[in-house]
Amino acid sequence: MAAEGFRGPKQLWNAFQWSMKGFRAAWRHEASFRLEACLVIVLVPLGLWLGDGGLEKFALILAPLLVLSAELLNSAVEAVVDKVSPEFHELAGRAKDMGSAAVFVLLMVVVLSWTLILGPRLLG
Repeated sequence: MAAEGFRGPKQLWNAFQWSMKGFRAAWRHEASFRLEACLVIVLVPLGLWLGDGGLEKFALILAPLLVLSAELLNSAVEAVVDKVSPEFHELAGRAKDMGSAAVFVLLMVVVLSWTLILGPRLLG
């Protein structure tokens, strides 16, 4: 149920704590999240170092962060699907596959953005 009324510091603090709880759960239970988080830990500093100007830096760090965000959403979809229907169902499988495809698309965005931005410098 949505909160009504003023959302002050206490509600913001609670929201932050729930987010951290979600990160901990993803780290503990999702191997893909751990792998992609390690990718972010490497690529974000590299993007800040290798990017030439604000827009390049932004593009180089945004793409891996979007992968992490999509992985969190994909894991949430998978958890809900498994809770609602533990037995196989075509629609449940389709939902999980689509979540995985979204993560894959964003991984391709990482490869594409890093290649387009840094490729000419490395090859030229």
